[in-house]
Amino acid sequence: MAVAARRVDPFGTTIFTEINQLALETGAINLGQGKPDWEPPAEIVEALTRAARDGGHNQYAPGPGTVALRRAVADHARRFYDLAIEPTAGVVITAGATEGIFAAVLGLTDPGDEVIVIEPFYDSYVPNILMAGGMPVYVPLHGPDWTLDMDELRAAVTPRTRAIILNTPHNPTGRVFTRAEMEEIAVICQEFDLTVIADEVYDHLLYDDARHIPMASLPGMFARTVTVGSAGKLFSATGWKVGWVHGPEELIAGVGRAHQFITFAVHHPSQVAIAAALELPDSYFIGYQTMYAAKRQILLDGLLAAGFTCQAPQGAYYILADYGQHFSGPPNTFARELIARTGVAAIPPTAFYSAEHAALAGTTIRFAFCKGDDLLRQASAQLRRMAE
Repeated sequence: MAVAARRVDPFGTTIFTEINQLALETGAINLGQGKPDWEPPAEIVEALTRAARDGGHNQYAPGPGTVALRRAVADHARRFYDLAIEPTAGVVITAGATEGIFAAVLGLTDPGDEVIVIEPFYDSYVPNILMAGGMPVYVPLHGPDWTLDMDELRAAVTPRTRAIILNTPHNPTGRVFTRAEMEEIAVICQEFDLTVIADEVYDHLLYDDARHIPMASLPGMFARTVTVGSAGKLFSATGWKVGWVHGPEELIAGVGRAHQFITFAVHHPSQVAIAAALELPDSYFIGYQTMYAAKRQILLDGLLAAGFTCQAPQGAYYILADYGQHFSGPPNTFARELIARTGVAAIPPTAFYSAEHAALAGTTIRFAFCKGDDLLRQASAQLRRMAE
């Protein structure tokens, strides 16, 4: 009898698919998936349509990405972070950041290698590691401030440890690691010769006095770090699935060898448009940050008024809220209860922990505020039903 491969047995259906479907069936306001509900900037959309209409960009793009987009990614890294990226051999364009992470794991680790994963984590990390034949090793952040215990991180390293996946600004907690923390992590990586897969897709989403410190910018770390970025996050175009991985040529060669047999090439007209988008003036990136700061405040005020306990995130576009005053069950159960009682959907963060550490999710749930202001206000009003 033909059956599915055993490697996918543990994965099941993602919690995003389940919650999205439930929100669709019930008509709930969906604050689950990190998907903006507005269109990308008009000039970017026009660049996309022009590229498709004018010809020359409707067949396969070069496998590693168009020359223009790879150069734009390198220019962006230099412009904002003073990183010197070789645009031809130091950048690979991927089908979104998710594929970029998978290509990095496949291209930079071998079967049997251990990869350190910081909990809670973006839910593709662990399946990526397992499909590559690796072994995830978990180190938790500690609430309520979501700090990383450096002694625990050091203790997690063994002779089989090959890499660490580091996400800052962090999904789902909104934590932004400080320079001091990044430097401590860098010391451990250099001491034990670890490769860093730096998931920095929210690098422009920072609030208050938080500052993004790219791991590749720290002394001694460029040669051992690949950085993953996302046009979908940066330009509100998640459906275009354009991401990138950049870093030293030796490591990017490994990423590229894996990428060529995952997707080979990324949608060609979208690459043309994103190359232009990365050259937008500083005013775009400042306005982007300001817009999200206002949205953060709307949802934060709404959650606090509804009796949730939460802190303002330092980065990204999620709020991890504690619902313990309203419900004593686990997050997966509460997510369904929340939809039934308020008509608002959110993501239970148990999916972002290993099975043995799922209890660390406590009574928390993740809300995304990448939505229109009116929708966030409506969701806030409906969430007050929990308090009532």
